Amino acid sequence: MTSDTTPAQLEEALAAAAAAAPAFGSSEPAVRAGWIRAVADALDAASGELVPIAMRESSLPQARLTGEVARSTGQLRMFADALEEGSLLEVTIDTLDPQAKPVPRPDLRRVLVPLGPVLVFAASNFPFAFSVCGGDTASALAAGCPVIVKAHPGHPELSVRTAEVMIEALKAAGAPDGTFGLISGFDVGVTALKDPRITAAGFTGSVPAGKALHEIAVTRPEPIPFYGELGSLNPVFVTQAAIDARGKDIATGYVGSFTLGVGQFCTKPGLLFLPAGHGLQEQLSDAAGAVAEAPMLNDRIKDGFSSGLDRLEKVDGVRVWASGGATLLQTTVPELLARRDEILEECFGPVSVVVEYSSLDELRAAVEAFDGNLTATLHAEDADAELARDLLPLLTARAGRVLWNGWPTGVAVSWAQHHGGPFPSTVGSIHTSVGVTAARRFQRPVVYQDAPDAVLPDVLKDSNPAGITRRVNGTVTTGEVSR
Repeated sequence: MTSDTTPAQLEEALAAAAAAAPAFGSSEPAVRAGWIRAVADALDAASGELVPIAMRESSLPQARLTGEVARSTGQLRMFADALEEGSLLEVTIDTLDPQAKPVPRPDLRRVLVPLGPVLVFAASNFPFAFSVCGGDTASALAAGCPVIVKAHPGHPELSVRTAEVMIEALKAAGAPDGTFGLISGFDVGVTALKDPRITAAGFTGSVPAGKALHEIAVTRPEPIPFYGELGSLNPVFVTQAAIDARGKDIATGYVGSFTLGVGQFCTKPGLLFLPAGHGLQEQLSDAAGAVAEAPMLNDRIKDGFSSGLDRLEKVDGVRVWASGGATLLQTTVPELLARRDEILEECFGPVSVVVEYSSLDELRAAVEAFDGNLTATLHAEDADAELARDLLPLLTARAGRVLWNGWPTGVAVSWAQHHGGPFPSTVGSIHTSVGVTAARRFQRPVVYQDAPDAVLPDVLKDSNPAGITRRVNGTVTTGEVSR
């Protein structure tokens, strides 16, 4: 077990991050991209060492963890590419126009700049992709912010060794000392969050912990943004036409999705809504009952799952269809609406609830019963177009990603991805923690008005020496600007 960071060590990490912020934040895009790629290369090179540590501490299989390393290094390189290309900075230039109406327009040059040191609370369920070298860290570094990660106690040795690899890579590549650091301990994380040198924080974890940390962040003397991913049920709604066309595939796909990773994904489908008389009970029960038992990430999560499952099984109107390595429960929409707070409480692990609806009005009522989610899924056919047009706005109001005939587990790392949603799935529904625009959480816009070319950052200069993509007078271009 790694010991907690001492007050002196915490002060050293905070002071180093604050000292690194000006140089790291003002670094040219191509230079910063090089530092980020150096981290990716070092993590890939150390994969053979890191994966066995992760296997020992998390009980996750080698193939899954090896893929996670590739996901982590891939997103680092994606951010590096976005930096060099220029979109990450959103450079926008409107040149002087004395003839503009109703008033003359000055020369305006807008760019996104880093907030400063960022605190990241690592998650347990993805020891690489949402932990020390995860998406919050990658996006904050790409934004130009030094990062301090509060290690998750579920994989302490891996956290320390991963941080060592990253720090060594950054130093060898020439990044400022203090660009990245690691701290350990719950109280240490709270102390860091309160420190005025921290300018933003990212978190993935439970609703109670996330709400408590958010309260600290926004009630500081100088409040800061807190980007928390807290909890999600990820409901799946299925029409009769979809059952008729591919009911067996839906049953097997659903069980495969809610049991993936022993049900420990934030996008696990927690509820499946089926029309009454669907005829899939036997197949669903057999598939769930055939799932082999597997160890969970740690004892705390296992205990939480056991108590949550026990609570669900005791709710009036909820019946057990299958149990073992995975548990499948069943209820109806009227029973769900009568016991909404009890049934619509996330249980993190290999359990899901089938909810049967007897009419389209019940289906709509079920959709409307939900609070915010990361995802919502609709399985339907072309013949359901009218119903889909009715349901999609309701799903859109409650989810950050709406899926058509798919399964929510598996979050592609890409430019278009959005991994967020209305509360309680995330604290800020307008931001994502996956994809290029995740960096936007740790940036703020600055506009320079009528500034001479000689004093402007290179990305705003007339000649565009960085060669990045910019929007000039409404047109996207990499060319020069004429004053």
